[in-house]
Amino acid sequence: KKLGITVADLAVATDISLGMLSKIENGITSPSLTTLQALSRALGVPVTAFFRRFEEERSAVFVKAGQGLDVERRGTRAGHQYNLLGHIGSNTSGVVVEPYLITLTEDSDVFPTFQHEGMEFLYMLEGEVVYRHGSNLYPMKPGDSLFFDADAPHGPEQLTKLPMRYLSIICYPQSAG
Repeated sequence: KKLGITVADLAVATDISLGMLSKIENGITSPSLTTLQALSRALGVPVTAFFRRFEEERSAVFVKAGQGLDVERRGTRAGHQYNLLGHIGSNTSGVVVEPYLITLTEDSDVFPTFQHEGMEFLYMLEGEVVYRHGSNLYPMKPGDSLFFDADAPHGPEQLTKLPMRYLSIICYPQSAG
């Protein structure tokens, strides 16, 4: 109706009978891919247009500056702030992603090493650090990034220039539970 085409016009344009179009429209029968392609050509829409109302709702999380959730992670020390910037729990990708803004304002003698499943990506925003991953050390300055398998021991080895801020994005498989 929106396109000003009658069902009879559509039947002629697609070479599909009125009865078959009625069955498709009322959900009595499912059209083949060939039928969907003929309908999409006649209506001037992509094949995906037929599936739009059946798509699952997709989540998005918007966090205004300074309004992330402060969290305590294992090994968190005074002067070390972990700010969770968003979280989508159950999703269809099979992957959980945790984006953090990490701020370190105080030096400490012993730094925790972390080890967890998944992958991690770091992006330096401010300050300087020597970051350990396994037996390797990476001197990081603003604009530098590090992407690694998080199952190896990792963490700050030396805080070279404070204050320090970096993005940490952790990705791991979503558990089936």
